Amino acid sequence: MSSSPSPLLSARGGRLALLVVGLCWLAVLFDGLDMFIYGSVLPHLLATRTFGLTADQAGDLGSYATFGMLVGALVAGTIADRIGRKKLMVACVTVFSLASGLCAMSESVAVFGLGRTLAGVGLGGLLPTAISMVCDYAPRGRGALVIGLLMTAHHAGGILSAYVAKWLIDPVGWRAAFWVCVLPLLFAPVLAKLLPESLTFLVAKGRGEEARTLAERYDVEVPAARAGASAGDRWTSLANLFRGNEWIQTLLYWAASFGGLLLVYGVATWLPTLMRAEGYALGSALSFVVVFNLGGIVGMLVAGRAADRFGAPRVSALWFALTAAGVFLLGVHMSTAVTMIVVFLTGVFLNSAQTMIYATVSIRSAAGNRATAVGWTSGMGRFGAVFGPWLGGQLLASGNGDRGFTAFAVAGLSSMVFIGIAALRSSRQAVDSGSEPKLVAAH
Repeated sequence: MSSSPSPLLSARGGRLALLVVGLCWLAVLFDGLDMFIYGSVLPHLLATRTFGLTADQAGDLGSYATFGMLVGALVAGTIADRIGRKKLMVACVTVFSLASGLCAMSESVAVFGLGRTLAGVGLGGLLPTAISMVCDYAPRGRGALVIGLLMTAHHAGGILSAYVAKWLIDPVGWRAAFWVCVLPLLFAPVLAKLLPESLTFLVAKGRGEEARTLAERYDVEVPAARAGASAGDRWTSLANLFRGNEWIQTLLYWAASFGGLLLVYGVATWLPTLMRAEGYALGSALSFVVVFNLGGIVGMLVAGRAADRFGAPRVSALWFALTAAGVFLLGVHMSTAVTMIVVFLTGVFLNSAQTMIYATVSIRSAAGNRATAVGWTSGMGRFGAVFGPWLGGQLLASGNGDRGFTAFAVAGLSSMVFIGIAALRSSRQAVDSGSEPKLVAAH
């Protein structure tokens, strides 16, 4: 009997992959919409002094969402192991949709902040779970490509958020923008009905027959069962990051990730407001959000190819240098056309520079310690995601808004230095071990 799949099974497998990737892409699109909508409406909230909002309070509110994302990302794996990835994705979409409704109905900064924090929990849990889902069902040899395509959805959501703000704020009001972010709640039942459960989860839970039936039906491979790591094993993996001189390498990666996510979320939150402070009208400032996220889509698609050709560590350092230059130039008032070009290029490099950090950590880590190294690098970076929005608010509140882009540019330079030193320190070890570049998508 031939082991080759029949044409019918191959076609069905392709359709299943398309179904899973399509559903996850839409879920991540809504994730991006909800993440970026605050930054898109923020100039209006400050201009109208909604809730008596001040710049420093606005920065705090931006950090609430990213703190919620930190919590969501840290607990997502544990919850998914208990209830399954499919149920967790449905729960995350439900949580951030309902939280946006709370923001839309809020009558105080406290209630609005609670809504953004809860939304962050849902947003933080969704993305890593969606990445795991598409990895399970990606066509053979197309995992990295599929992940890259999935990541474009987040920036497509950022583009959508700018248009939602442009179309609704003036005629209807800022609350309408958050009501739009409630609409993904209607998508949750669709996700629950059509999205298959993760094969990895089914195997891990001993539901092997169910996994085999699904795999045979759609011509996908059943993942091998893995013995779960004990708590001691996990702590040993973490301790290995600090043995000998490895602690220097580990801290360099963590510092680079901190600066990278400070940049990503600081700029995402404050770009429209800082551009208005530079003298651009609200419409133009929101157009910059669209162009910035278009750059992010392009950057996600080209980052992997560049890393494959030149090496992820080199690309990571270069990307951060170019990001720092672009962010710094945004603080210089130029013609609208030139500024659009700078914003686009900044989006290309900024939105994929952080992914290059994860790729570098993956390349330079021992195989048995790779998951722990990447996971903790991502977790430490999340503190930068909390700090970035807060920093922008403090600069504006102190009358130093014109220095906002400079501060974010310094963060980019610091990440370039940290990842560059880390790459140089481990280059000999990477050559000796014959490591191959491996792009890891994370956020």
